[in-house]
Amino acid sequence: MDHMTDQQIVDHARRINGDTDTEALEKMIPSTPSPLSWSPSSWRSKPIKQVVSYSNPVALESSLAQLSTLPPIVTPTEIIKLKHSLRDVALGKAFLLQGGDCAELFSYCEDSSIDSKIKLLLQMSLVLIWGINKPVVRIARMAGQYAKPRSSPMEVINWEEVPSFRGDILNGYDPAHREPDPSRLVSAYFHSAATSNYVRAQLASGIADLHNPLDWGLGHVKEEAIKEKYSRIVNSIRDSLRFMHTIGADTAGALHTVDLFTSHEGLVLDYEQNLTRHMKHPSTYTASPRSTSDGKGWYNTSAHFLWIGDRTRDLDGAHVEYFRGIENPIGIKVGPSMQNDELVRLLDIVNPDKEIGKVTLITRYGEDKVEKLLGGHIEAVKGSGHTVVWQCDPMHGNTKPTALAFKTRHFTSILSEVSSALTIHKQHGSFLGGVHLELTGDAVTECLGGSEGLVEEDLSLNYTTYCDPRLNEKQALELAFLVAGFFRGE
Repeated sequence: MDHMTDQQIVDHARRINGDTDTEALEKMIPSTPSPLSWSPSSWRSKPIKQVVSYSNPVALESSLAQLSTLPPIVTPTEIIKLKHSLRDVALGKAFLLQGGDCAELFSYCEDSSIDSKIKLLLQMSLVLIWGINKPVVRIARMAGQYAKPRSSPMEVINWEEVPSFRGDILNGYDPAHREPDPSRLVSAYFHSAATSNYVRAQLASGIADLHNPLDWGLGHVKEEAIKEKYSRIVNSIRDSLRFMHTIGADTAGALHTVDLFTSHEGLVLDYEQNLTRHMKHPSTYTASPRSTSDGKGWYNTSAHFLWIGDRTRDLDGAHVEYFRGIENPIGIKVGPSMQNDELVRLLDIVNPDKEIGKVTLITRYGEDKVEKLLGGHIEAVKGSGHTVVWQCDPMHGNTKPTALAFKTRHFTSILSEVSSALTIHKQHGSFLGGVHLELTGDAVTECLGGSEGLVEEDLSLNYTTYCDPRLNEKQALELAFLVAGFFRGE
């Protein structure tokens, strides 16, 4: 196995930190746990953040027992397919587009809402393929993004202190329903399963058929310049397809459908544990060191891809302990407080065998910090021997309140962080492998700016998010054009 020796770790740490204190450096050697010591419940022996306290432990045990017997929502075959795709992203052969709601609600589990998100991600990926000239891997923040970490357990509503809204999986947005309810864990499962099944059905029914790309529509986009650019791309694809049909080369199934994977933050470990199953590996998969002697591995079947948040990535914490044992590809949010050596140690814990593309680093600094921090993180990872997917989340570091107490983000700040990330990766002999966006297919007014010029007075027109502000369809598509333009040199 391709592990670094203790001395290599010390030498590497010295290169990063310029520290000559050998005794201090030796203390930095990570005590990487053995895969054999892991189980889906071993996280319970670790300190945990974002604790959930239920007043009825009997009801909690009943809900967890039910979850443990329900069928998987996703399969090992799908999970490993994504893992192979992310390996291509890590090697620079593909690009990752991940997007969806900040806090998904159970009420979003209806056909028009799901369709609008599918279509927007397909439109954006079409633009990115045109600009980058590489395949695009699509992951939706959907079918499970029901939990949100909060900086405080309490908040003030109408001059009354109430528990914070932590997502539909735990409590309700209505102040009268803020007590954590364990039955919501089971509701989350069924809403996730229904959403996933509908997505599969729509893709199988031809919603992504490239022979009819204009059937995706442009929804609420009214900007003529964006519609004209999109139409030009579509017409170019149609010309290519017409030529392929003429020579009889358009029979490939890839022209009729695409893969769309699901993801969420793996925050509620009670839920994740009880949807983690010991399952046989697909025949196309070379068993990892986490595999058991019977050719099986532990798969989280709640989603294809899960990530650890910036608030829960403690090296000795419960979330890192859980994530290190699952076969799924995983993400780690990397914020301004992440130290270079800490990042390497974290990678060594969750991916000790250095599987290429197993880990996606989702950087979220803010436009004013990205130039100071990203380069150091890139160099630290390059020196560690890990090959990761670098993904830019330009949303979370750029959230600001307005005078009227709306949380918002400015389109120019979002674009600035993406542009900086693209440039910095190039300067360090690396490359940005993807973007991670909070977006919706609805005509919301939550982020300022963009070609439609939304200002603070516009936010109240259609501000519908239950947590953080999202790009609307027009802003998201515009961002895709700008990223594509960077790669085309336009």
